[in-house]
Amino acid sequence: MDPKQSSYFVFNKWFLIPAVLWLVAGAVAQFSFNEQRLFAVVNTHHTELADVAMVWITKMGEGVFGTLILLLLLGLKAFRNWLYFLAAFLCNALPALLVQVIKDAVDAPRPLKFFNQAPWIHTLPEWERLMERSFPSGHTCAAFCLFTFLAFILPARFRAWGLIFFFSALLVGYSRIYLAAHFFRDVYFGSLLGIGFTMIIIALLQRYQHLFFKRSKSSV
Repeated sequence: MDPKQSSYFVFNKWFLIPAVLWLVAGAVAQFSFNEQRLFAVVNTHHTELADVAMVWITKMGEGVFGTLILLLLLGLKAFRNWLYFLAAFLCNALPALLVQVIKDAVDAPRPLKFFNQAPWIHTLPEWERLMERSFPSGHTCAAFCLFTFLAFILPARFRAWGLIFFFSALLVGYSRIYLAAHFFRDVYFGSLLGIGFTMIIIALLQRYQHLFFKRSKSSV
């Protein structure tokens, strides 16, 4: 990406349009149905294939996955600059810290504890059985931070990938409910935090991007 262009980051419509639809639909669902129904409609509809797939999908919300993707991008010349490094750090590391602070402050029970490990909850022995610090979903927040960030740094010819990035992040949130680790509200707020925090950081860095490239006349 050429630093001399008008903007290093682009607020990708392929990501933002479905994100806005999700934020509206999620709010409607949150206010229209109780927590048990929203949880059960995902967790109790399961298949053997999904049992395996969701364990792997949820890993896209873990720090190892995000760090690997961000480091791999350093292999591209366009991203070997301090603006990318700072943006990648702020958009992905700071929200993770904020989520932990909120988790400690709220200290909400997870579904397994809230429903007293009711037999109707779908779990498997190999799944992690979490009980505390449910709100918000850290995996969901991390996934939305990462994929929002990726959608906004894509070159123009790849921006349609923003749609894939959005649904990848949403699938991570789905997996957290499927695996009985979170309520819908945890996932929904995690997505709001991930998208909102990333957009604010990118907007601020975009405003001052000239400070990172003012001494350079060549491409990144």
